Amino acid sequence: MRSANAPPFRLMLAGTAATFLGIGMQRFAYALLLPAMITAGWLAPSVGGMIGAVNLGGYLFGALFGPRLEARFGFRRLLLAEMGLVALSFAASSLPLPWAWLALWRMLAGFAGGTVMVVAGPAVQALIPPAWRGLAAGFTFLGVGSGVVFGALFLPLVMREAGIAASWWFLAAGGAAVLGLSFWLWRGGTPPPRSPMPLFGGIRGAHDWRLVLAYAAAAVAATPHMVWWPDFIARGLGAGSGTAGTMWLIYGASAALGPLLLGRMVDRWGLGPTLLFALALQVAADILPLFSVGKAGLVLSSLAAGATATGLSGLFLLLTRRESGGASATLWSVATAAYGAAQTASGFFLAWLYATTGQHLPLFALGLAGAMLAALLTERPKEARASSASAPERGG
Repeated sequence: MRSANAPPFRLMLAGTAATFLGIGMQRFAYALLLPAMITAGWLAPSVGGMIGAVNLGGYLFGALFGPRLEARFGFRRLLLAEMGLVALSFAASSLPLPWAWLALWRMLAGFAGGTVMVVAGPAVQALIPPAWRGLAAGFTFLGVGSGVVFGALFLPLVMREAGIAASWWFLAAGGAAVLGLSFWLWRGGTPPPRSPMPLFGGIRGAHDWRLVLAYAAAAVAATPHMVWWPDFIARGLGAGSGTAGTMWLIYGASAALGPLLLGRMVDRWGLGPTLLFALALQVAADILPLFSVGKAGLVLSSLAAGATATGLSGLFLLLTRRESGGASATLWSVATAAYGAAQTASGFFLAWLYATTGQHLPLFALGLAGAMLAALLTERPKEARASSASAPERGG
């Protein structure tokens, strides 16, 4: 139910703030800092990729256990605590200690991000009027791209003027500010408590598992850009940190706008056509680095990868809600956990692949395979489409 004390626009901003800190800043700032940390000798290239994979592993466990923690501690308390953990992880990461210290805090930050992802999105969807759910999903995942833009705009300047440690402290201060804002944004907008369900209680058959696997394949497709894109441009292509920062800014701007545009497309043209369009865009994002590393190719790949990295999450959130009804939170939790598991496995594999080959292009080839598999899995059987043809596709 909706609270009269929580206007819809404020609820959408609350979702934006949660993913801004929990995903946008927490995960993507590390990708921008990674080349500088390798160059400064904080990390070896293979270790840097492995720590990125450890972060994704933490995300997996946060997605799995988030709903149970919500049932135990309450939505608002849990969400704000996990956002605070992200801010604390930034401060802890500023210490130039052995890599295991950074790995520990990146894992904890990933756990917090996974928890934020599975509790914030469904909460906004439960509280928002049905006619606004497509736009609300876009706003929720707008936060991810906005966090990327924030890092791309300010981190290069802070790194250049003050160094890597100061960059982590800058992120910690920004995280604390977002946390403070969230205390107000969620006031009066807490959804009714949910009883914990069995982990796979919302999975009702092969069709739901196909949806989960499609989302997991989309995670594999997104991982090379999420973890390696700035390093590929800065060191792999020899274009330097300036060009890498510019392309990361384009990636982030697209990640910020993509969910809103795709959410609006859902409200106008339906969820099915919008989802197929986004999956085709993800294929393009991963195929471009393999054949075009000129400026135009890098820009187009940044735009397509950014829009789908965040936009597809919003679309799959809407899809789980439409397909499963009352069990949507559980299905979304399982899908998010599968996404995290796929990113964790592919993250470790990509780190090993880069350490073995010393090349970035095989990483994007794996991403392309994931994008194509996601597109194939999302092509539902005719009988499944027919059985749900009467279901509304306007975000609910």
